[in-house]
Amino acid sequence: MASSSYIEVRDLSVDFSGENGAPKAVDGVSFDLARGEILALVGESGSGKTVTSLSLMKLLPEAARWTGHISIDGVDIATKDRRSMEDIRGSKVGMIFQEPATSLNPVLTIARQMTEGLRRHKLLSATKAAAVARAALLDVGIADPDRIMAQFPHQLSGGIRQLVLIAAAIALQPDVLLADEPTTALDVTVQAQVLDLLVNLKSRMGVGILLVTHDIGVVAETADRVAVMRDGRILETGFVEDVLAAPQHDYTKALLASHLTLQQALAVRSAGNSRFPR
Repeated sequence: MASSSYIEVRDLSVDFSGENGAPKAVDGVSFDLARGEILALVGESGSGKTVTSLSLMKLLPEAARWTGHISIDGVDIATKDRRSMEDIRGSKVGMIFQEPATSLNPVLTIARQMTEGLRRHKLLSATKAAAVARAALLDVGIADPDRIMAQFPHQLSGGIRQLVLIAAAIALQPDVLLADEPTTALDVTVQAQVLDLLVNLKSRMGVGILLVTHDIGVVAETADRVAVMRDGRILETGFVEDVLAAPQHDYTKALLASHLTLQQALAVRSAGNSRFPR
């Protein structure tokens, strides 16, 4: 990709064992992500997708060892300490975690959790931060933001919690979002709402999105490019239309066959393009 890439990953490897010769969770992964595009990392459970995304934020467990090169907006994160990474997380790169029930603090109101980042990164007053948080909730389709902000996570449905996480992320106006299985365990209606919202964020705000998913249907509907992962490695990458129409690797072919037919994939892709043209 061109130098417009916002995130650059080169030869990323991650292991947790500390033993030479042991299998790596991520093994020599390279890719780029620009603002204004959606790149999907797709593969079965255990393929290394989530570990890859967590590496970009330096959120791996202490036992993990990683090598390679990761740069965000031209900055090599290998040299960044915890404090410096806190400045990057949220303000430059937002994260939407897989399970909102565990990502949100159960003893703090939604208002408290949404305004903390705004006060930390944007240096806003409590009143201004609350107004920005309220606007972000409206932006993701929550019609009664004041009621939601006054509640605790356990008082909300899974779908609303996921929308709250997305709202909290976009309130900080990051250049890139990392979305780790953002529709897992959501019903079909809410899943469609979340996916539509992500594509809309890309089109309307120019946000780059790294979408981690196991679902080829989600890839077909939302992504511009796709990287297929297995056993910690990227086996195939390319524009979604090309990979769906003519997969090169046997694993990609099997993945497509196990989820949906080619005709179904192309139909979903066509419908997605008609709603959100690139």
